[in-house]
Amino acid sequence: GMAGAAARGPLPLLFLLLLVLPAATAEPELRFRPPAEAPVRLFTEPELARYDGHQEGQPIYLAVKGVVFDVTSGKEFYGKGAPYNALVGKDSTRGVAKMSLDPADLTHDTTGLTEEELKSLNDIFNNVYKAKYPIVGYTSRRILNEDGSPNLDFKPEDQPHFSIKDEF
Repeated sequence: GMAGAAARGPLPLLFLLLLVLPAATAEPELRFRPPAEAPVRLFTEPELARYDGHQEGQPIYLAVKGVVFDVTSGKEFYGKGAPYNALVGKDSTRGVAKMSLDPADLTHDTTGLTEEELKSLNDIFNNVYKAKYPIVGYTSRRILNEDGSPNLDFKPEDQPHFSIKDEF
């Protein structure tokens, strides 16, 4: 009975622990996997252009570094007639890096940007856009190469956690 099992010493217990431990450590990874199963929405340039703040009741989208943010809650900055409306409905990475609203800078193209501009771009991307606005998808250019093959360097951003208070 029980006494016999205990008399055989602690080895079976240790064995049992070793069997249980890997399962216990793997469990949280499964439980806390982010909801990445939601399909990633891809935006072509014409699709993104529909969300430029000129359509009443439509959300306002802005892409930076190929990540599409819903900036509707910042309507006073990005809406129709607002100071930064030129940035929305497109990937304005270069404009954000250079703090420029020049139409020539409202592009995904970062060639020739200075170290300082690239650092500024990353700071604004992380501390403004990722911190304040929900991610709704990616530009097709970020996920696909020019020939349509998948871009292997594609990394989905972590969706920041929002409280309702931040949203409104």
